Amino acid sequence: MVAVCLLAGAQTRDIHIVSVNDMHVPLDNMPKLAAIVDSLRTIDSQTLVFSAGDNRTGDPINDLYPITSYPMTALMNLIGFDASALGNHEFDSNEEGLAKVIAASNFPYLCANIKADPALNIQTVPYRIFEIGGITIGVLGVVQIDAKGKPSAHPDLMRDLSFTSYDEAIQQYKWLRDKVDVFILLSHIGYEDDLVVAEKYPFFDVILGGHSHTQLEGGEMHNGVLVTQNTNKLKRLTYTTINVKDRKVVGKAAKNIEVESYGKKNELASVMLDYFASNPEFHRLLTTAKRDFPTSQQLGCMMCDAMQEFTHADLVLQNGGGVRLDDYPAGPITVGDVLRIDPFGNDCIEMTVTGKEFKDMLLACHNNDNHDTPYLAGATCVFIPSPDPNVKAKDVKIFTPDGKKFNMKKKYKLVCSSYVAAVCNTPRADEGENLGIKCSDMIIKFLDGHEPIDYHDAVRVTIAN
Repeated sequence: MVAVCLLAGAQTRDIHIVSVNDMHVPLDNMPKLAAIVDSLRTIDSQTLVFSAGDNRTGDPINDLYPITSYPMTALMNLIGFDASALGNHEFDSNEEGLAKVIAASNFPYLCANIKADPALNIQTVPYRIFEIGGITIGVLGVVQIDAKGKPSAHPDLMRDLSFTSYDEAIQQYKWLRDKVDVFILLSHIGYEDDLVVAEKYPFFDVILGGHSHTQLEGGEMHNGVLVTQNTNKLKRLTYTTINVKDRKVVGKAAKNIEVESYGKKNELASVMLDYFASNPEFHRLLTTAKRDFPTSQQLGCMMCDAMQEFTHADLVLQNGGGVRLDDYPAGPITVGDVLRIDPFGNDCIEMTVTGKEFKDMLLACHNNDNHDTPYLAGATCVFIPSPDPNVKAKDVKIFTPDGKKFNMKKKYKLVCSSYVAAVCNTPRADEGENLGIKCSDMIIKFLDGHEPIDYHDAVRVTIAN
């Protein structure tokens, strides 16, 4: 709880908030964030700092640390975060790992729509009330859930957890509005759903949003609610000012502050980062890229080719969300780079499928993923968009690499990640065999010592006009 102090009894107070979302471990930017927060706290020592979730997954220095996600947690502790929402990627370290992250954090994780058995020791709380200058600020946290009722992460990592909808959670805790002067939703449900909340529950003063990586210019007013969010990887933060007079909110505004290009760094944070990044294996050169990978599709093609070469499969299927970089420059590719492209540690699954079963999996992979299209090896395809706004594609046309019609009755050897096998749970005779090797390890072995590669023009998946 934030201590109250200097302005107790005052009738007017500005509440200042730094918020970030979907940081995904840009460790190089954390010393810059620390320096910005240091500077803002010279203006208001009681500035609140919040994360709207997805603090982890994206940098092997953090995600593969012996205590998973400890580097990011230690840096957030140093900065002095006041609270974080649970993002869907907080579950990437499984239930035990999440419990350890929360236990190591000097700030609470807020989530009103998670249900966890006390034996799991996942010590989230639904809300927290802060007090600054006699003003009370209630902050409620919610996380996104998909059509299957869980956040968008590997379902095997959340076997013992259950969730309610964010709507049900807000209904349960709307009484907080009458207990606090300022009411904030710390949201990891995405911009479009934030707008639904603003329309339905205008008693929130501010929604600090995340999940959809939506870059807003400062904040947007919707039905009297100020909605904020930034793109991912800590490129910028939002600085929100809430004007309170006689315990009533009389004004609110938000602006962006650039983090990635900020010229100063917190010295202690820089020293900590150097220590965490000292593992030489992450810097080991594998090969070079002749030309840049302009989009995630080219990276996905490379990943699929690596898995195909390693397993001699007929087909490889990779979900779009499994490729975590949007592009990659020409030049060296290291072990650490591969683990930034594919940070999930998913195992490789092998199965035999008919052409029809593969088509059904491909459609499910596309429609169940909020990111880009799936990526392939051994085939190309064209997705046919659906008129239903809730379904991305109504059909897909598949072709062999030489452009011939794909055989729906033939049987194929398919490999994919354990995540794809779990979320593309369409009917099929073969549920698959775990090969006991991580997909990222296959990519590392494929690239290690490989002659310079060039995927600049690789396009195997398109969407019909």
